[in-house]
Amino acid sequence: MKYCLLILSCLHLFAVEKPNILFIMSDDHTAQAIGAYGGRLAPLNPTPNIDKIARDGIIMTNAFCSNSICTPSRASIMTGQYAHINGVLDLKGSIASDQQYLAHEMRKAGYQTAMIGKWHLKKRPAAFDYYKVLPGQGKYFDPNFFEGSLGDEKGSPVVMKGHSSDCLTDSAIDWLSNKRHKNQAFFLKFHFKAPHDFFHYAPRYESYLADVKIPEPSSLWDNKNNGSLATKGHKDELIHHIGTSIGMRNTRRNYAKTWAKGISDPTTAKRTAYQTYLKKYLRCVKGIDDNMKRLVDYLKQEKIYDNTIIIYTGDQGFMLGEHDYQDKRWAYEETMRMPFIVRYPKAIKAGSKSDAIIENIDYPAMMLDYAGVKTPTYMQGRSFRSILETKQEPKNWKRAAYYQYWMHMAHHDNPAHIGMRTKKYKLILYYGAKPEDSQPETPPAWELYDLEKDPQELNNIYELASPDLIAKLKDQFAQMRQENGADHEKFIANQVINEFWDYSEADRQKAIKISNKYAAFRNAKEKK
Repeated sequence: MKYCLLILSCLHLFAVEKPNILFIMSDDHTAQAIGAYGGRLAPLNPTPNIDKIARDGIIMTNAFCSNSICTPSRASIMTGQYAHINGVLDLKGSIASDQQYLAHEMRKAGYQTAMIGKWHLKKRPAAFDYYKVLPGQGKYFDPNFFEGSLGDEKGSPVVMKGHSSDCLTDSAIDWLSNKRHKNQAFFLKFHFKAPHDFFHYAPRYESYLADVKIPEPSSLWDNKNNGSLATKGHKDELIHHIGTSIGMRNTRRNYAKTWAKGISDPTTAKRTAYQTYLKKYLRCVKGIDDNMKRLVDYLKQEKIYDNTIIIYTGDQGFMLGEHDYQDKRWAYEETMRMPFIVRYPKAIKAGSKSDAIIENIDYPAMMLDYAGVKTPTYMQGRSFRSILETKQEPKNWKRAAYYQYWMHMAHHDNPAHIGMRTKKYKLILYYGAKPEDSQPETPPAWELYDLEKDPQELNNIYELASPDLIAKLKDQFAQMRQENGADHEKFIANQVINEFWDYSEADRQKAIKISNKYAAFRNAKEKK
């Protein structure tokens, strides 16, 4: 009997000593708005509490999403699969409970699981032991929730009073205090709504940065040789139609219309819109950072801070005026890159940093590794736990990240495109077609950036690079697409990608005609 009790006691100790896993994700919180990542906003000290977590752990400087839009990125993190495999290509996608793989695997590993905050995957997160999620985008003030438990596909409606960042943190602390099993390791997915547009912050932040001039990116005013025929059109005929803007460049949608009404001078309007945009955004970020302190303080109070793997990320990056663009969706650095910070003092050395390339499809594999679970074969991602702990990349570690934006010209006027990001180069093909279309609507074109010489991507060198370099990168790109299944014939738009892959002079001339046609269409539409 004593022997059996000893075994049970050991098993209990083992269960308790498993690390808790707290995965925190904000919506559209880009790396350039986190102090620990440096950049022009760092002197403003926008995130002191997140920065403290970064100093105590590791910063990943080359973390990338494979599709810079909310729903697909979240689906990749739940499934460990690219969008073309899990089926979530756009904002209409959903993940049913039987496909919520990360939750299933964590539960099988013995974890108590919970999902709190912005879910944005249509179906309820019924694979979790507990959930309390915002419907769709959710509201910034007095948010509604659906609350439920394992297997509950509907959930019960709940309303809270206050700002969403505060309400969500209250909900997380309530779960940790009153619903968590103290003798069982937990996996909590905790998602802020902020700082998603239109950036409604709590009233207490009204004076924050009020008298500060926010530094501007140089590309807000001079985009130099960024872009191509695909983003600017033939002889710049599409610059008013591609990519929503801060200033008045995009005639359909720009922030000057929203935040610089009555200002006729384009320079003054752009500067006014930018300052308003950044202050609203950073006030939302301030609300997140302050609530991070509340969460950390609770973990310390419960003496579970050091046994909890704390991960902080955003669901993608975000344009903060760079290239005179707003929102995300682009394969450019500001939106493809995700912040990714991990604190776990039992295994990760404080003050660490790594430039290893990781993708959001790798996140579940890493978390499962810490839970003692081998990466399931259906996941395309790989665990990077050893990189977090040693800062060394395995010899066979990936050398590039894959990107594909599918929502051609939706909402923010971004053409469909694919991209490959190595440590040195970014290669992009804008193919300009919806997944079911075999003909491009906007002009296809290639872009190539040398990220070592041009980290801000202001000089597209595709037409200047040596044919050998272009051929080498395209071979690597094609192999990547074949290995991950992106080149499947079921996506009709792959016909366009294949047609313009080599990009002969005849292809370029065809693209010019497509540019002329699309410019005429948009100009006529705006005159009506």
